[in-house]
Amino acid sequence: QVQLVESGGGLVQPGGSLRLSCAASGNIFSINVMGWYRQAPGKQRDLVATITSGGFTNYADSVRGRFTISRDNAKNMVYLQMNGLKPEDTAVYYCLLENGPSVERSAYWGQGTQVTVSS
Repeated sequence: QVQLVESGGGLVQPGGSLRLSCAASGNIFSINVMGWYRQAPGKQRDLVATITSGGFTNYADSVRGRFTISRDNAKNMVYLQMNGLKPEDTAVYYCLLENGPSVERSAYWGQGTQVTVSS
């Protein structure tokens, strides 16, 4: 059983920064992928960034160069440092854990944290 809890969302002005955190607990496989997706009102949930247990990262084109994903394997935590925020970044951000090797992987989601970029 796995649980993910996000934190760090809030209101920020355009150009500002925010750091999201996600803590995973439960039966976490050593081989896994953690990441962030976001969903704006009326939109589908889209990938923001992912990072494997080996440190390989992947970013959506819209955030590459502005956002940085990182993780702490010992703590089973993943972070998203968001710089140069834009109004279009406004969304609910969800933490993802894909638990285990890709052939035998289970996906888990957090409840989400609201990020609002507005002046």
